[in-house]
Amino acid sequence: MAKLLSTPRLTSIHKLTVASSLSKSSSSSPIHSSPTVSPISLHSNSLFFSLYTTPLLTLRSIDNPSHIHRNFSVLAFDTKNEDVSPSSKDDTKDEDVSSTKDEPVAEINADDIGKEDQYPTGEFEFEEYGVWKSLVVKFRMLFTLPWERVRKGSVLTMKLRNEISDQLQSRFSSGLSLPQICENLMKAAYDPRISGVYLHIEPLGCGWGKVEEIRRHILDFRKSGKFIVGYAPACGEKEYYIGCACQELYVPPSAYFALYGLTVQASFLGGVFEKVGIEPQVQRIGKYKSAGDQLMRKSISDENREMLTALLDNIYGNWLEKVALTKGDFRFELHTGDLKSSGDFHDLFSYSGKKIEDIEQFVNDGVYQVERLKEESWITDIKYDDEVMSMLKERLGISKDENLPEVDYRKYSKVRRWTLGLTGYKDQIAVIRASGSISRTRGPFSSSSSGIIAEKLIEKIRSVRESKRFKAVVLRIDSPGGDALASDLMWREIRLLAESKPVIASMADVAASGGYYMAMAAQAIVAENLTLTGSIGVVTGKFNLGKLYEKIGFNKETISRGRYAELTAAEQRPFRPEEAELFAKSAQHAYTQFRDKAALSRSMTVDKMEEVAQGRVWTGKDALSRGLVDAVGGLSRAVAIAKQKANIPQDRQSDVNHYGTHPRVFCSEK
Repeated sequence: MAKLLSTPRLTSIHKLTVASSLSKSSSSSPIHSSPTVSPISLHSNSLFFSLYTTPLLTLRSIDNPSHIHRNFSVLAFDTKNEDVSPSSKDDTKDEDVSSTKDEPVAEINADDIGKEDQYPTGEFEFEEYGVWKSLVVKFRMLFTLPWERVRKGSVLTMKLRNEISDQLQSRFSSGLSLPQICENLMKAAYDPRISGVYLHIEPLGCGWGKVEEIRRHILDFRKSGKFIVGYAPACGEKEYYIGCACQELYVPPSAYFALYGLTVQASFLGGVFEKVGIEPQVQRIGKYKSAGDQLMRKSISDENREMLTALLDNIYGNWLEKVALTKGDFRFELHTGDLKSSGDFHDLFSYSGKKIEDIEQFVNDGVYQVERLKEESWITDIKYDDEVMSMLKERLGISKDENLPEVDYRKYSKVRRWTLGLTGYKDQIAVIRASGSISRTRGPFSSSSSGIIAEKLIEKIRSVRESKRFKAVVLRIDSPGGDALASDLMWREIRLLAESKPVIASMADVAASGGYYMAMAAQAIVAENLTLTGSIGVVTGKFNLGKLYEKIGFNKETISRGRYAELTAAEQRPFRPEEAELFAKSAQHAYTQFRDKAALSRSMTVDKMEEVAQGRVWTGKDALSRGLVDAVGGLSRAVAIAKQKANIPQDRQSDVNHYGTHPRVFCSEK
């Protein structure tokens, strides 16, 4: 039976699993944002499931009717995205995990855990090009390929909406890619042809980790002195979190603007199963492992309530704090003719922060009038899109009868960093991207982008380990987990890689259960404030359909050989006493293996790990204080730590290269 380590990704019900929703109240229909799903693995011959999973969380936003002077070689490997869950387990606190005793162990100093300030921040530092480098860049632009040509004075326009992948995308892909968005902002900061950025911010379907990364790059871009303007026709908490980082934010008069707060919802199928004659027989190891609760209970448990409340408080508190820090009055003081160059925008904004209490009071007031948003400086002004475009033309000295020179996200993604003088350095750092549900092999009907395929990722890990080009590796993880065996095989390969060169894990929206299993093999782990991580626990079980079969007149007879042959095959009856005992021991054993390997990887005692395991999901911020991660930050900080461990000076430029399935690479840090 396949054992699955999985932590959902902030989403709704999938197959037979129930979802807990992290959602936002709204007067209009909600916009799906950042789901987390932990599906149940259904076997062809039985209704057996085995899970390493956390509660399903769904982040929602409102709906309408509807750092880092990056400078090193980042090698990108892709493993796409989706979800899966389930697994098997084992626990005997006194039992040693023999399989880990002889494992190669990367050097993780126990004294380093929890000392975040020992690591470099990876903060972006914008450095003006000197005369010589500026000339080199201009010369290269004379010989750019046709699809790289950009008109001088152009505005980079990007529409942020729906799902945003953490994977590198091919140039023919229609979806948005976080690496491409971030690289475009970095390139635009240095591109003399780009005067500024105009962001269309629509309802987002990604998690808070990706939202934080985008927001960070917006603030980094502003250090270039160029303008960045946001336009948000439909805006909830996530959309405003990004929008308030822009120097100006505009909305149309009829905008769907609803900042009403966040809610957590937990759903339970116990009563439904009881009525239809289905009995879930669940073994849950870890008091916070609430996937079992969703199947068996009719109401929320105290432990589940405690965990979800903590997650909600973290997300809401972080939102209030960051908005208060970055939200100014959005006053733009400029008269026609004042703008001599795009760089002048930087000093033309009046900024004053808000108190957290003021932000919370505004949310509690239930404001829906767009006019009040302007009055209280939550937005710059009320304008339609064409009016914003006309305003930008006026500021850039473009006549009304001319079009605003623009370059969109897709075209600008084709501009090489070489053209802008952002490559050509000696030191190289590989970034291996792993996103989606974990499986050991590719199924007969799976696509090349169907999650993390262990055998493929292992090939790439081995390739990097054998290569002498790379001085360090960043493992970028955005996964709720999946197959337990696959997770363990990748853990082993990452450990071997860490013996030959520094390996740093960087977490995106979620890296829990099997995703955390991978990360804990690295020498240091970096998570975003609101990354969902941890979930070291086990849920396993089967459905007894006997009463349902009786109600509908269905009968099933099983002939077997072997005492436990019907353990997972006989869904028409409950476990026999000896089967239930074996099932419970198996689950306990699986949990023990997971927990003890986590303790070994994090240089913690088993007792200490037990305190933070128990199937509990933590935000990155809370995981830091409990020793599950080493630092809070994005990919740029992970790269800076990789440089530190590889003894590369932080101020030395490093090259960005690509090694993988897609033709492009999108990261470079400093």
